[in-house]
Amino acid sequence: MLAVGLTGGIGVGKSTVAGMLVDRGAVLVDADRIAREVVEPGAPAYRALVDRFGPGVVGPDATLDRAALAGLVFGDPEALADLNTITHPAIGAAMLERKARFDGSDAVVVLDIPLLRDEHRSVLSLDVVVVVDAPTATALDRLTGVRGMPAADAAARMAAQPDRSARLAVADIVIDNSGDLAHLTGEVDRAWRALETLRRVRRDS
Repeated sequence: MLAVGLTGGIGVGKSTVAGMLVDRGAVLVDADRIAREVVEPGAPAYRALVDRFGPGVVGPDATLDRAALAGLVFGDPEALADLNTITHPAIGAAMLERKARFDGSDAVVVLDIPLLRDEHRSVLSLDVVVVVDAPTATALDRLTGVRGMPAADAAARMAAQPDRSARLAVADIVIDNSGDLAHLTGEVDRAWRALETLRRVRRDS
């Protein structure tokens, strides 16, 4: 198995790249999807979040109101730190469990981690880190134009993430998504060839 950490800031097209890697044969472990699962009623982080943030983050159907929770934590570093302290261990444990399903296989397992940091290499035993990159102004334009996000909300979400230079500092492979789809396809093809080479090296060593 080749364990690949995939990351990139909001608006850079990381989810698009993840899908393109799956199309080329990768297996995806998606931290965002797992993050939703661990806060479902009865799941590991649900009760701790309600205890910390109050009944206002619970919707009429008893599920977590993610929009209400986001409104409480964005712009409040202490609240955001509490959210991360509650959810990150549960997310990490679930990702490790799903990655372990492919131990001993020849799979390229892509762990899609929005807030990937250097310590994830050891915690998740990553073999390589791929960063999807685009200029900050380009990412902001995509959020406000394509997704229709208000500019203030987009800027706040971008500010809550590691900055561009910090993401690039952990990269082994960078996928540039500053251009059109044809450009991105070429970038993903180049990255996939590099990952397949690394997989063969691991398999044959």
